[in-house]
Amino acid sequence: MKVRAAVLETIGLPAPYAESLPLKIREVELDPPGPGEVLVRVHAAGLCHSDLSVISGDRPRPMPMVLGHESAGVVVECGPGVSDLRPGDRVVLVFMPSCGACMPCMEGRPALCEPGAASNGAGTLLSGQRRLHLDGKPVNHHVGVSCFAEHAVVSRRSCVKIDADLSHAEASLFGCAVLTGVGAVINTARVQAGTTAAVLGLGGVGFSALLAAIASGARQVVALDLSDAKLQLARELGATDTVNAGRADAADEVRALTRGGVDFAFEMAGAIPAMDLAWRITRRGGSTISAGLPHPDKRFALPPVQMVAEERTLRGSYIGSAVPARDIPRYIEMYQRGKLPVDRLMGERLALADINRGFDRLAAGQAMRDVVLL
Repeated sequence: MKVRAAVLETIGLPAPYAESLPLKIREVELDPPGPGEVLVRVHAAGLCHSDLSVISGDRPRPMPMVLGHESAGVVVECGPGVSDLRPGDRVVLVFMPSCGACMPCMEGRPALCEPGAASNGAGTLLSGQRRLHLDGKPVNHHVGVSCFAEHAVVSRRSCVKIDADLSHAEASLFGCAVLTGVGAVINTARVQAGTTAAVLGLGGVGFSALLAAIASGARQVVALDLSDAKLQLARELGATDTVNAGRADAADEVRALTRGGVDFAFEMAGAIPAMDLAWRITRRGGSTISAGLPHPDKRFALPPVQMVAEERTLRGSYIGSAVPARDIPRYIEMYQRGKLPVDRLMGERLALADINRGFDRLAAGQAMRDVVLL
């Protein structure tokens, strides 16, 4: 079938993207689903820094590629061997497929699936196949999803069925922003009631982490960002304190507010200065958790003597250390019960034709989660 899709053919084009147009709206050929795959009618797709980092070249991927990895839609057709989904089922798409058979998967850590990571890096589906074509040539899949398109063929392992009555735009946020941010707090850090936390970088993921820290009962939650408007929203959502991360004395201010630093510092900006600040505001015996994804060549200078003498922990969190089939329904229920008001994070609703303008907003720090409606 032929579908409209946002195709990235060249990385590193300059901003503003509304002028350089790195994403071209093309009619691409989409093959039917193969064994273990499904065809999904995409209804909503969120704009995320992980997409932006491919556009800018901070995360090199094989070209050309249909971008997009955070979305919700409806199953249209199931390939051979798919027996637990049927046409009409609503699904949230997840950007790390899990094979279920490698060591991380067997240990209950599907976010670290080895075949899933390999296929994502190669631009294929979990099967190793590409179902997208343009002018007779194969087009790569973005982390097994490629949802900036009217339809997508994905691995069954990239789908989580949902029964909740919420809009596609709301549901799409649970595929990345909520799964990553909330999971970093609940799964990776295991924040307990009465502890203290700080969140650096108030995008969709950072705000989700902020909401999760509040929901977990942290007695003090400090929000840090370069945008005063986002800090104002953080206060409205329940942050006990806010600090502009651009201030030279930001670390000193946080340590003063928290009497020595926080138990958990979450770096969600994907920038080395933010990583350094997160480390400096973590108290003795505390944990610094990073879910940001800076350029692979970037390095962070860690003082080992401080880590040892202060019993500090530095941890990464990928997809919120999630088990998506377990966590997405849980987080949706928390949202419906008012514990995670992620609808407050929604930005503009965009048409596919406006997607480059949407990435300008994201790059400028003006957006949290703009959503393309398809």
